[in-house]
Amino acid sequence: MKIVLFEPEIPPNTGNIARLCASAGIHLNLIEPLGFKLEDRYLKRAGLDYWPHVRMDVWPDWDSWLAAATAENGGTPPRCVLTSARGGEPLQHFAFAPDDCLVFGPETRGLPPEILKRSPYRVRIPMRKDSVRSINLSTAAGIVLFTAMSSCGLMEGPEWR
Repeated sequence: MKIVLFEPEIPPNTGNIARLCASAGIHLNLIEPLGFKLEDRYLKRAGLDYWPHVRMDVWPDWDSWLAAATAENGGTPPRCVLTSARGGEPLQHFAFAPDDCLVFGPETRGLPPEILKRSPYRVRIPMRKDSVRSINLSTAAGIVLFTAMSSCGLMEGPEWR
């Protein structure tokens, strides 16, 4: 499983997601343009001292990431599970697979239509109708990642505490 952040904008969110990835042994992929520099102090602070444990790559655009992910997957494009506050299957009903790439859009606008057209697999985090319109990106990434990993049995074994 992998996390892909498409054009992330807020450094503390990306730092928190990097820390999440380090804790779960998940590869983090950032697709440019980024709304910050990787040297940003807020990004580094959110990731604390976990940066040596983060497997992270930065890609100039979606197509570059997809080409590399396809090559790594033996020539088959990876299954991209796109997240959206505006549509998709409720998270708890989606059949995740161990090799899924969980894709999250920028904080202020979500995934653009040209990316949403790339995959039929979409999930959303259910929220009460009379509540907020969305959940913070780093919180959403944690909810989606651990739901996906748990449903696939990926948090079992001696390496987990």
